[in-house]
Amino acid sequence: MSRREVLDIVVVGAGVVGAAAALAFARDGFEVALVEAREPAPWSPEDPDLRVYAFAPDNAAFVDDLGVWGAVQAARLQPYRAMRVWDAAGGGELRFDADAFGRRELGWIVEHGVLVDRLWSALSAAGVRLHCPDAVEALEHDAADGVGVVLASGRRLRARLVVAADGAQSRLRELAGIEAPAHDYGQRGLVAYVDSELSHEATCWQRFLPGGPLAFLPAVGAPGARDRRSSIVWTLPNAEAERLLALDDAAFLDELERAFAGRLGALTGVSKRAAFPLRRQLAERYVAGRVVIAGDAAHVVHPLAGQGVNLGLRDISGLRGVLAQARKRCLDIGSPARLQRWARERRSENALAAYGFDGLNKLFSNDDFAATMLRGPLLGLAGKLPPLTHYFWRRAAGV
Repeated sequence: MSRREVLDIVVVGAGVVGAAAALAFARDGFEVALVEAREPAPWSPEDPDLRVYAFAPDNAAFVDDLGVWGAVQAARLQPYRAMRVWDAAGGGELRFDADAFGRRELGWIVEHGVLVDRLWSALSAAGVRLHCPDAVEALEHDAADGVGVVLASGRRLRARLVVAADGAQSRLRELAGIEAPAHDYGQRGLVAYVDSELSHEATCWQRFLPGGPLAFLPAVGAPGARDRRSSIVWTLPNAEAERLLALDDAAFLDELERAFAGRLGALTGVSKRAAFPLRRQLAERYVAGRVVIAGDAAHVVHPLAGQGVNLGLRDISGLRGVLAQARKRCLDIGSPARLQRWARERRSENALAAYGFDGLNKLFSNDDFAATMLRGPLLGLAGKLPPLTHYFWRRAAGV
């Protein structure tokens, strides 16, 4: 592009959050470029993505507004109507049911690969300028009304605003001088698909164990057994995760079935397995000049509540509103002062979530006698207080 041409927005990173951001801004009439290191692999129904999200209603509505939710549904999508949470040490059970909230479903389980594939497919038609494969090498704060982005290809892009959505190890966040201290939990999230004797009942199941929570999330199984496949996310100490990854399928399923107390009957099959390290990471600020950060570049939270991608998309939804209002009033969309209120609100919300999940992990992921005696009854008590369960669900659902 010519030196004089100035884009409205450059988005860096084309994962779920970055691709959704670029698509949203382009649909709102902004001139948008998207920089991504590699084109995502096409999604294949025969090779389900191990990484899944518990998608909240507000974000489903956001993706629907982008014109993509229908394509996600047509690919593969599993609604869930209930949640069951209990502690291995005993006590009561915390329950959430769609009927009690007057809804058809509480949310949806969707594969990462499906979301990225469908978002990516919509970018060109929306007018997003794709720079892929490419990467950011430098920033140039060369004017009061713009910022330059120097790419590895040698190309220079100039824009009024740059959005960093390039993940937890964000290069753009580093170039902008934003610190993001991290806390290592010493745990890994082991993920796989398993088939069970009994139906998952369109329910998200979570059992707290001393090493960390074990979640069974409903998935779409093979024809004839479509309600008997689940996606598992098992939080474990690092060494224990390595041991379980090394087991053969039969031995792994035996340990998994016992850990889950046979809630879905015998476990009859398992996919490939993988594990990823868990940490809490919170950026100290979200705005640096005309650069803003969002998604994992801004915050990484414990997966026990399944809120990571939901928080990231809420970053973009909120930013979209700020930019649309500025455009309507013919104001500078990249003014740091204008972006600060959005940044304060989103950082507060994300920090509250991160430390809340941190506290739950500490309370439930141990075998301390006092904690063990308290947590089961606390879950049971919460489950008997409808206003409290409604509050928890509204917070998670964004409604």
